[in-house]
Amino acid sequence: MASETTDTLIIGGGQAGLALSEHLGKRGVPHLILERARIAERWRSERWDSLVANGPAWHDRFPSLGFDDISADAFASRDRIVAYFETFADQIAAPIRCGVEVTKVERLSDGTFRAETSAGVVEARNVVAATGPFQKPIIPTVVPADAGIEQLHSSSYRNPAQLPEGAVLVVGAGSSGAQIADELMRAGKKVYLSVGPHDRPPRAYRGRDFVWWLGALGQWNARTRAPGMEHVTISVSGAHGGHTVDFRQLAAAGITLVGRAETFADGTMTFAGDVADNVRRGDANYLSVLEAADAYIAAEGLDFPEEPLARNFLPDPECLTHPILSLDLATAGVTSIVWATGFALDFGWLQVEAFDDKGRPAHDRGVATVPGVYFIGLPWLSRRASPFIWGVWHDAEYLAGQIAGRS
Repeated sequence: MASETTDTLIIGGGQAGLALSEHLGKRGVPHLILERARIAERWRSERWDSLVANGPAWHDRFPSLGFDDISADAFASRDRIVAYFETFADQIAAPIRCGVEVTKVERLSDGTFRAETSAGVVEARNVVAATGPFQKPIIPTVVPADAGIEQLHSSSYRNPAQLPEGAVLVVGAGSSGAQIADELMRAGKKVYLSVGPHDRPPRAYRGRDFVWWLGALGQWNARTRAPGMEHVTISVSGAHGGHTVDFRQLAAAGITLVGRAETFADGTMTFAGDVADNVRRGDANYLSVLEAADAYIAAEGLDFPEEPLARNFLPDPECLTHPILSLDLATAGVTSIVWATGFALDFGWLQVEAFDDKGRPAHDRGVATVPGVYFIGLPWLSRRASPFIWGVWHDAEYLAGQIAGRS
């Protein structure tokens, strides 16, 4: 590929790029997808071995392709999701080139775009950033690299055998942190889990999955207040057949809960004394979903089964009533830290004036302030559902219409 031209260049071959490809194809818009590695690469190489989808198979899919080999209520494995996207790409005959990295995109004087890639130059009338929200792992600079502690981000974690002997500190109470901490504990590791602010929904309630309730209560369609609104940390799990993340249960199983990690000096990590408050705020979020669901059932006159035990919590463990504020890692036997601390966006390759003063994409439902530039797959691009498999489909349909109209 020395040099070529296309109407629309899509950068990224994951769920966002593939969804947009189908909608552009339906509208007859010529386009090309460039993927730096393989289809759904982040699912392949930046997720742990035992990861499963956090939504059931009936939900976490595109409308035009289902999972024909697992139960609709099951949670697809990491490898099954990769195979799903490969099948989808074949089904829609996506014009995708893998192993091609885009290093620079700039806008030319005539309003078109020039993309420099590892395989040559591509010029396009439109360019779409479909690289997703998990671009640059965030590892806080709290513990020095030479502190004698193995440190890795959750995107580099694969399985318990990867870590050295000894206890583990997992920092982060979202889905990744809670699931990794649980896996390490089940593997026989002593685990400390740093719990910050989070939402903690029920996995299911009164016979319906949490994702069903989000739809029924209109929460999937909650609109973003402004482009770049922060994504709320949500702790939910499809592991082990799907279950509600309960930090008191994790403590009862042997995990020691601590507050937000703050400082490290002389081998000692300090924590905020907020762990009990963070857990209780998560409880409040959990109970708010139950209350809203009960009100919906009553208003609609539905005959859903009662679930009286759903509001029963275990007693607070000692790590909540007497929180640990400092921990000598060597004395505690901690030899590794897993930072489940999220990701930052990285659009250094997109050298156009399509960002606000904080470096965030400036857009309206994915349509950038620069004509011909589009974003897709980001949290709250248009609504709460935007970064999820089925949610990105609807954003792709809208953006394809915008691109077709411009083309």
